[in-house]
Amino acid sequence: MIVTVVSVPDGGTTTVSVPEARRRLATDPFLILGVELGEEEGPAEAPGEARASGPAEEPVVRQLGLDDEDLEWFGRPGGSPRAEFLGDTVGFVVPVVRAGRVHHVHALASATFLVVVHWGRRAGLAGDIRALVRRERPRDAVAALFLLLQEALSTFRRAAVRALLQVEELEDDMFDARRPEQIYRLSQLRRHSAVLHHALLPYLQGVDEVITRRMLSPDFPVERQRLAQEFQRAARLVLADIESLQDASRRAFASYASLVAGEQNGVINRLAIVSVIFLPLSFLTGFFGMNFEFLTNRLETRDEFWLLAVGLQMIAVVGSLFLLHRSRIWRQLRDD
Repeated sequence: MIVTVVSVPDGGTTTVSVPEARRRLATDPFLILGVELGEEEGPAEAPGEARASGPAEEPVVRQLGLDDEDLEWFGRPGGSPRAEFLGDTVGFVVPVVRAGRVHHVHALASATFLVVVHWGRRAGLAGDIRALVRRERPRDAVAALFLLLQEALSTFRRAAVRALLQVEELEDDMFDARRPEQIYRLSQLRRHSAVLHHALLPYLQGVDEVITRRMLSPDFPVERQRLAQEFQRAARLVLADIESLQDASRRAFASYASLVAGEQNGVINRLAIVSVIFLPLSFLTGFFGMNFEFLTNRLETRDEFWLLAVGLQMIAVVGSLFLLHRSRIWRQLRDD
């Protein structure tokens, strides 16, 4: 476990030992800790499951001196997004988008500290937190927590906007030249939009419910109400961006289907032209191939054969082409 202290207001970081982090949590008036654990492996432990002995294998909250029976979920891999007020502390499991994948970051905040736990460097927000602390200079841990929540939302916004631009580019390319790999890429982007929506929506619903309940309390400070309202407004905008991505991917699929249907209509129109030309020929061939008295006894000379058998067919072909030229199908094919 790597514990990093983020200093306020310069945003610098210092790696400390676990006992030092535990001591500073008990004494410092305002402390931001970033805890990096190993990559997630396997499901989370059950709440009542015993751990093996050894300080390195103890839960994060126990190592940091924050042990509480309501915090058994904190620092354990897996789990679903959540938001809980636990007396003087508040805990979150925050979804974060990194490299196209959704990771979960655990955050625990009180009036004096903010502890952020993540698995591996790719899922962390350490660099983002340092930049936010330098720029925003939060006055307390709760303000730093809302900065963290806002940055997590920003990862979803950036992922949604990036995917939306890719969908629009694919849709433009389809009208230039339709290729099979485009539908595969659209399927990936549509699946990506569904993953973003599935990860963010339950989290926002839980956070909104908890924040709304806390805002109804008369002892909830005005400044924190403002931070909560800004978060709720940003959350609605991010959710709208993801829904726009879903709508754009559906529209792109509909455009692709329309292009395929247009090509199929062109093929059908060409087959209709062939049918118009050869249907009269087939009729005349079948008619003169009948073995009845008029054809066998009266049509005996070569001139009669050329006049009826070939002449009528030529007239039928010319007449069919003339009618086809006057029809809407011919104009549509000429325009295509």
